[in-house]
Amino acid sequence: MTSYENQTVGQIAAEKPATVRVFEKLRIDYCCGGKLPLNQACERAGIPVAEAVSLLNELDARSSGCGARNWKEASASELIAHITGTHHAFVRQEIPRLEALLGKVKTRHGAAHPEVAEIELLFLAAAQELQSHLLREEQVLFPYIEQLERAAQCGAEPPRGCFPSVEFPIARMLADHDDAGELFARMSALSNRYTPPEQSCMSFTALYRGLSDFELDLHEHIHLENNILFPNAIALERELAGVRKAT
Repeated sequence: MTSYENQTVGQIAAEKPATVRVFEKLRIDYCCGGKLPLNQACERAGIPVAEAVSLLNELDARSSGCGARNWKEASASELIAHITGTHHAFVRQEIPRLEALLGKVKTRHGAAHPEVAEIELLFLAAAQELQSHLLREEQVLFPYIEQLERAAQCGAEPPRGCFPSVEFPIARMLADHDDAGELFARMSALSNRYTPPEQSCMSFTALYRGLSDFELDLHEHIHLENNILFPNAIALERELAGVRKAT
């Protein structure tokens, strides 16, 4: 049986990807709040730590070595390909669909449900920020991280970036993640955790299901970057800098 209490939730999620289902169920922040130990994360979420540990141990017993890929064991280029091909693609696919649904539901049900207009504004703000964020990752940060990895593999000099250290763009990405997480937390609260009103139409139900799925994907996306890709990139850059100084 694993001792979870003093591990950070980000570490648990990184080492055992299937545990994100437990964290989502308990509303424990494992992406932006991934640096918190489990006991502190449970306290913040208002969940007894014993309940979380029990569910995690039950998951261990059911898993028997099966589950999602452990991305801690992947190369940076493999993880970047997964993030862009899966999560970035999902964001770009879902934004126009959800924007259209929000407009439709607001037009038909906005008078009875004024919260939809607030949710629309929050989503549009998140969508704008996310689309800019994805481009900066794909055009600046990710290529630099891949260059770091190639330099380490070939024993070459570390790449020259347009910033003093990879920590600078990463800090900006982390701030973006916090902002997006806050916007979706507000949407979730306004919608009672994306619970459609009684006897709601199919469009209303599809909207809230889509927003819920979008937030879940965002959590997984941020987790992979905050808890695996970014720390590994910082460590790799420091390692290369140490080798250069030694020579």
